[in-house]
Amino acid sequence: MSLIAETAYAKINLALHVRARRPDGYHDIETVFAFCADGDGISAEAADELSLSITGPFADGLPVDEGNLVLRAAGAMQAHFNVRTGARITLDKRLPVAAGLGGGSADAAAAARALNRLWRLDASEAALCDAIGRLGADVAACVASRPALGKGVGDALLPPPADTPVSATPILLVNPLKLCPTGPVYQGWDGADRGSLAIVRSGWRNDLTPGAVALVPEIGMALYLLDEIGTAHFVRMSGSGATCFALFETEAARDAARDEIAAQQPDWWTCASVLR
Repeated sequence: MSLIAETAYAKINLALHVRARRPDGYHDIETVFAFCADGDGISAEAADELSLSITGPFADGLPVDEGNLVLRAAGAMQAHFNVRTGARITLDKRLPVAAGLGGGSADAAAAARALNRLWRLDASEAALCDAIGRLGADVAACVASRPALGKGVGDALLPPPADTPVSATPILLVNPLKLCPTGPVYQGWDGADRGSLAIVRSGWRNDLTPGAVALVPEIGMALYLLDEIGTAHFVRMSGSGATCFALFETEAARDAARDEIAAQQPDWWTCASVLR
């Protein structure tokens, strides 16, 4: 079989309500997952052994050994499905690192989908989750890359709320290119349970925003700029940061907002996309 290609779709948390700290160090959350049409690229071709190479604008410093979730996902696929052949995998890292966009989980999920096709396993999404789900709380959502309501640590997936934006909704991603590590952001959560997800989108929160802004003040500036432009109808931070996003009625409004932010903050990363 020739080269197999998959997109590691950028994950967006339209809401992220933190409900409680757990004894195991994780947190019980309620989140609304959505996915952009853009993301990292994964390609795989047949080989005797497993190997990983990384290209793209955000490749610098990323490991190509078992420290990378892509290679760990490939090894988990081999073990789970008793595959004796390998694969030469390439990750085209187009999304910023530690950006609240699913990152390693999305890359691992895309690698699993690619290897499922390369090795002709014909495995279901549920079987892929069984194989690689332990690699991260977001992995199950990223395998499907469809809107979903996530509970527990984010791995218990339910149908999305009725007010979830529809496919092809224009979205603008903005990242100040400052690392925002997940652990310290969660540690900055004040422990207050502010309640379950509201029925309507206007009541959706990201409870990690204050902690992320305290660590990376530029996140607060990004949220302010997206709000100040005035054409977005929903602005939030995704995940634990540092990426912020805005939803728009039209692609023209989205693109104009991107141009305005690029003019004000030329060193920031932006991506004009649509929801899947």
